[in-house]
Amino acid sequence: MNSSLDRVRAIYDAFEAGDIPSVLGALAPEVRWTEAEGGPYGGISVGPQAVLDNVFMKLGGEWDGFSAVPHDFVADGDTVVALGKYSGTFKATGKSFEAPFAHVWKLQDGLATEFCQYTDTAVHLRPMQ
Repeated sequence: MNSSLDRVRAIYDAFEAGDIPSVLGALAPEVRWTEAEGGPYGGISVGPQAVLDNVFMKLGGEWDGFSAVPHDFVADGDTVVALGKYSGTFKATGKSFEAPFAHVWKLQDGLATEFCQYTDTAVHLRPMQ
């Protein structure tokens, strides 16, 4: 993998395959991970362990079939934007959702140093109610 775009694509491939250790391994030790304010996991997590605890463990524990599938990428050097769609079924209610997302990734020395999520948080929250 030579480019930041290749590295970000590999992160989505690992996430889709359920390979969370590979996703976490692509994050810098000081990664700043921002989930959209107002969303179910809104806020900032710093470091791979915090991302695991605050985001991935909740997604895995609370959702069936949660996915984040990118369909377009825009890359400029070490900044990559992924546009895609979330989907999943909230276990507690059995309700499903689909919502568009934009993710902005910043990489340095081949590792993600920043992640910022943009999505329709109201749509994401509906199945949780």
